[in-house]
Amino acid sequence: MLMSRRRMVAASGLLAAGFAVSHGSPLFAAIDDEASDLSPITGGIAPIGKAEREARLARARALMDGNGIDAIVLEPGSSMVYFTGVRLWRSERLAAAVIPASGPPVIVTPFFERPSVAESLEIDAEILVWQEDESPTALIARHLTEAGLARARIGFEATVRFFASDGLARALPGLTMVSADPVVRGCRMRKTAPEIALMQAASDVTIAAYAWTIPRIREGMTNVEISRLMDAATRSLGGSPEFSMVLIDEAAAYPHGTGKPQVVREGSTVLFDCGCTVADYQSDISRTVFHGDPDPAALETWHLVRRGQDTAFAAARLGAPAGSIDDRVRELYERSGLGPGYRLPGLSHRTGHGIGMDGHEPVNLVHGEETPLAPGMCFSNEPGIYRPGHFGVRQEDCFHMTETGPQWFTVPPESPDQLVGSPDRE
Repeated sequence: MLMSRRRMVAASGLLAAGFAVSHGSPLFAAIDDEASDLSPITGGIAPIGKAEREARLARARALMDGNGIDAIVLEPGSSMVYFTGVRLWRSERLAAAVIPASGPPVIVTPFFERPSVAESLEIDAEILVWQEDESPTALIARHLTEAGLARARIGFEATVRFFASDGLARALPGLTMVSADPVVRGCRMRKTAPEIALMQAASDVTIAAYAWTIPRIREGMTNVEISRLMDAATRSLGGSPEFSMVLIDEAAAYPHGTGKPQVVREGSTVLFDCGCTVADYQSDISRTVFHGDPDPAALETWHLVRRGQDTAFAAARLGAPAGSIDDRVRELYERSGLGPGYRLPGLSHRTGHGIGMDGHEPVNLVHGEETPLAPGMCFSNEPGIYRPGHFGVRQEDCFHMTETGPQWFTVPPESPDQLVGSPDRE
């Protein structure tokens, strides 16, 4: 399992601060105990069910037909869960889903994993197994041959590993291998109402965790201690923490942080970037707050970042190229003397990214991205400003496109003393 930059920084921060990366630490146990007074707020959610997954398969087949693809191949991960419900870890033992344009899907798995596959499978599909002394790619090749697809156009999901695609190409040299992006992205980029509801639930958990955590910040606390508070609150509120990055003062000028120890002082700038998962769907919300009287330059920057968020939201119109949102934000910042472009001080990363089952999904709000905005697309809006050697400010709220335009999952606040703004501002 790959470790994200944010998770890597969090782990290195623990080590640098002298803490063992362990849930058994007395300090962490005390934090967990304090957060145990919170109650889950996710009791009424409805996870994705079989009917929704069958609708996804129908959409995928229509996209295969429209793009001349005869079948797609997925490895374990969010796309396999999205279409089939099957939850497996990736390892050197190949497991895969083969979804044809017509006919039932097939799940290929090691024999000993069959019970786990059957338990999580939420669609009508055949399970094919291979033993430890057998070749999984030979099994997939045999299945495709029997299905009349030995010389077909097969789409491979973007994260399928080389050894899998290469092995299948060697077993069936008549295959035409193409990208499955038109199918997988075509389905996953545009969320349905049940998906939007789960993302809203995850966002609600993160905001509630902020509301519990931020008032508990005290002078002398480390970023690690604050991060742990956020994680504990998130779990108690019913979410599964994905990341709880906390950056203090100069460290906040690094968008994804630093492993150096950080301590809250009077007037500190404290940047949070936190998210959780609820029933497979993620939140991603950043808040920058001040402990005591803020640095006037940091406070001025906070309000400029908020203007950046509003500029991005106003530019998010149906049919507009996704990259145009990033362009409008940079125009604002350049008029304020920042940049130009991605230079510092200024906004050194894209304005936002897609989000859903994964924290980062296509497409991105970045210069040059031509994909037009459409209903169901979900994005982060996080035009941070970073001043190396001094501080960074990032406010991040996600939004989704509706039939009439953008709608916030969490309305941005009007001042650093607020967590969310008024719904009347949407």
